Amino acid sequence: MDTIFQSSDLAGNRRVEFLQAARSGRARLRDKDGTSLVMLPESDLEWLEVMAKWSTAQLRLTELLRRGVVPTVSDLGELAWLRTFDLEDLQLFVDELHEVLVTAHADRSTDSLDACVQAWRTTARQLEDPLRRKVLLGSHDAEAFTEVSRPDGVFIDPVEGSDAGSVSDGRDN
Repeated sequence: MDTIFQSSDLAGNRRVEFLQAARSGRARLRDKDGTSLVMLPESDLEWLEVMAKWSTAQLRLTELLRRGVVPTVSDLGELAWLRTFDLEDLQLFVDELHEVLVTAHADRSTDSLDACVQAWRTTARQLEDPLRRKVLLGSHDAEAFTEVSRPDGVFIDPVEGSDAGSVSDGRDN
């Protein structure tokens, strides 16, 4: 059972006990007006805030995608950076976001969540450029490519893996 401290405990001998409880994860304090206050490590609060933000985003996106149309920039709001993705990619993002939220909760760490969001943001930035979008999403036609041979007289050093800077027929002199 959690100990509920009184505000007067902060001025007395129980202050150390209150701080130890807070360092351990949670300390409850009942204010003079009856308000219940909780003190916890800042890292726990930050974790809770990030989890709340992305859980809300995941639920909102799931609901938006149920319409079956790509959400507008206005619909996306803070997540407008997702506007470059089609409906299928948005669903993949929501599914992956769900998975990393479960992982972040289990690990009590947002590392996997941060990495996931960063990867999707990077991809979104690349897709904003029309040329990159064409290269990344375009079809690959093997007929459009021609096999070329190595230019004569260029010696590639197998140790260095690059042009050694000399022209040679590849034989030792």
